[in-house]
Amino acid sequence: MPDIIIDDANMAENINKRLKRQTRVASLFPNEESRLRLASAILIEITDQRETEKRDLKVDHK
Repeated sequence: MPDIIIDDANMAENINKRLKRQTRVASLFPNEESRLRLASAILIEITDQRETEKRDLKVDHK
């Protein structure tokens, strides 16, 4: 069970690092809504990538 907690913590840290890095690049936000849209787009992209990786792993095992 501790391995799952470590994996979850690493995933959260990686997501936070990516959000910080990409929002730093686009540091001039006209308002809070635009910052939230960028963060949402980044999280959607991360989710899509993870789903693709999971799907690819399932295909490789067949």
